[in-house]
Parts: sequence; C-alpha cells; structure tokens
Amino acid sequence: MTSPLLEIDNLHVCFDTRAGTVQALRGVSLSLAPGETLGIVGESGSGKSVTAQAVMGLIDVPGRISEGEVRWQGRPLAGRNADRDARPVWGKEITMVFQNPMTSLNPLMTVGSQISEVIELHLGLSRPAARRRAAELLSSVGISGAERRLDQYPHEFSGGMRQRVMIAMGIACEPKLLIADEPTTALDVTIQAQILELMAELQEKMGLAIVLITHDLGIVAGLCHRVAVMYAGQIVETGLVDAIFENPLHPYTQGLIRSTPGLDAEEERLTAIEGAPPGLLQPPAGCSFLPRCPIGDKGCEAPQAMRIFETGMVACRKAGVPAWSEAL
Repeated sequence: MTSPLLEIDNLHVCFDTRAGTVQALRGVSLSLAPGETLGIVGESGSGKSVTAQAVMGLIDVPGRISEGEVRWQGRPLAGRNADRDARPVWGKEITMVFQNPMTSLNPLMTVGSQISEVIELHLGLSRPAARRRAAELLSSVGISGAERRLDQYPHEFSGGMRQRVMIAMGIACEPKLLIADEPTTALDVTIQAQILELMAELQEKMGLAIVLITHDLGIVAGLCHRVAVMYAGQIVETGLVDAIFENPLHPYTQGLIRSTPGLDAEEERLTAIEGAPPGLLQPPAGCSFLPRCPIGDKGCEAPQAMRIFETGMVACRKAGVPAWSEAL
C-alpha cells in the first residue's frame, strides 16, 4: 500500500482574540495519497481554509497550532514537532492557489517578474532562464502570446486569466501537491469549467495530488476521488465521492446534498438546513450539529465517537439514519 503523501494528525488551531480563544480547528485528521484529489467541503467558517493554511505554515499570531501536527512524507512539517529545516518544502513541493487571484498577485509587479521570482528562489535558475521557464508555464496553462504577456501587470488580465497565472506559479517548481482554495470563486460558469479542466489535465500530466477546497458539491463530484466534510472546525465524514453522494451517513452531509439543486429536481424549493453553526469561542462538548439536527437527542450531548470503516469515517452516533423528510 502506498505511503501517504500528506498526513494531518489531530490538528488543533486556535486564535487568541479579545473576546477569548477561538477554537478554529478541533482535532482534524486527514491523509492524502500521491496523485489523489481530496475535496474539502463545508459552510463558511467550518475550518476549510484554516486547514490549508496550517499545511502551508501560514498560521501566524494571533493564531497558533495548539496540538497535533502535519506530516509531509513522514516528516513533521507543522505543529509542535515541526522540522525547522522543512521550510523549503513550501512553494516547491507543496504549493497553493488562493481564492482571489487579484489580491494574491502583486499589482505593482509584472506577471513575468512574479513567476520568475518563484523559479529563481526555489530552482536557482538565472533570470533569463527563469523568464523562459515563465513563458513556457503561461503557455502550458493556456495563455496565448506568453512572451508578450510576461511584461503585463495583473490588472491587464481577466479574472480567469489571473487564475491561470496563479496556477502557473503553483506548478512552476513541479510540486507534488497543489492546494486550491476556492479556485473558481467569482468566475463565470464557462471559465470555471475551463479552470477545472486545466487542473485535471495538469494532474494527469504531472501526477499531482490536489486538495480542493470548495462550497460546490458539483465540482467535488466531477473532480475528486475522496471528500472530507467539515463542520464547526471538525471533520464529520470522509469517504469515496461516489459513496458519499449515494449514501451520506452524517445528517449534516445529508443536509448539504439535499440543499444542492439538481437538474431533475421535482420540488420548487430546496430543503434548507435551519439555524447556524455554533460559535467556536465555547464549542459544545458533544455533537456540534445537534441544535440543527432533525434526529438528534440527549445522547448526542456526549462526546461523539467516530465510526471508522475501510474507506472513510463518520462522527455520528446515529449515522445512516435518514435525517430529512424524503429519501435522498
């Protein structure tokens, strides 16, 4: 069996604020195999982006990793036992495409300078060689006239083109893992499809592993091998994509799928998940979803035991019980 490329083990991330300590991640554990695509889904504030930031070593004060660790090919990358010599891994072996390319790119530097900077830093190429490599990368992500466009600034590119530039920067050093945090946000449907198709092509060509953070379950269904569902800073269910969509076990996962529109939907209105996620200053000891759960009871106030099976896990004492009014 192939050893995991990335392992996240019992990760806790806190943010110290004037109001108290926000427990943003509470015992997150995940693994990723080489060449695999893992989708992470959940509502805003569930901890998806914080998980990615922890992997990339981007948790800064007032944030901190209070427990657990991130391992890269068995090597502690973040957490209390982190290898201080592991910094070169970020940006070379693990790269990230952020949510908004306009705020991720420096508006005062040309696109070519920004791509070349990454190449010079991590690969040690000369400036002319880095520029040639940057032109090749722009061409590889579908930007025509690459040599000319190297001298243009981010505002001269459309939203979709800027995201292609970010992907070019992400693959510049031929990484083993690409983390994409909402890579299609604010793009129209046609451009979204092009970006996702580009990522799939690059994965097949380069053997990339991808962590895809998104709200869009349709994207997960079309691109990912496995999915992890997050709620209130915890993983509540993981599994193969087909299994999750055909037979979701956690009531929250069931609710997410029922609230997603489908082409063959007969109902005029979608089934919404009533209520809101709990505050993470003082998160509940038991199931965080209990106040919104249609099948929860007093027993759910106790700490939740995880049910682990061959291809995933679910954190629910009533896992598999239909939670909503109609069959999924």
